[in-house]
Amino acid sequence: MRSETFDLTTGGSAVVRDVTDRCAAFVRDEQDGLLHVFVPHATAGLAIIETGAGSDDDTLTALDDLLPRDDGWIHQHGTPGHGRDHVVPAFLAPSLTVPVLGGRLALGTWQSVCVVDTNVDNPERQVRLSFLAG
Repeated sequence: MRSETFDLTTGGSAVVRDVTDRCAAFVRDEQDGLLHVFVPHATAGLAIIETGAGSDDDTLTALDDLLPRDDGWIHQHGTPGHGRDHVVPAFLAPSLTVPVLGGRLALGTWQSVCVVDTNVDNPERQVRLSFLAG
């Protein structure tokens, strides 16, 4: 297995950050296998969604509707509503796997690999990419 990490700055507001190009570059010289993507953080998750057509904003809106940023959370430190950030990975897992065929991600036409980060208290993230040859 080959593995590497890269740093990602997500900023001071909730964000969906497309990392598909970075994933594609990581597997470019491989053949068939699996790409595993992992964010080692308690307040970030991953999603495969369409970006650029509003789905990234819709994802954040859906999380806000489902998990409101208010003071109703037992876990309370940091900015108001930060407790919900710790629940996000229960809905958007911190890992995902994408098939790789001939050195290319086997994603659908409009699919992108995205880091979803709602935690405004910690804008520095790390992403681990691991390739397992088939």
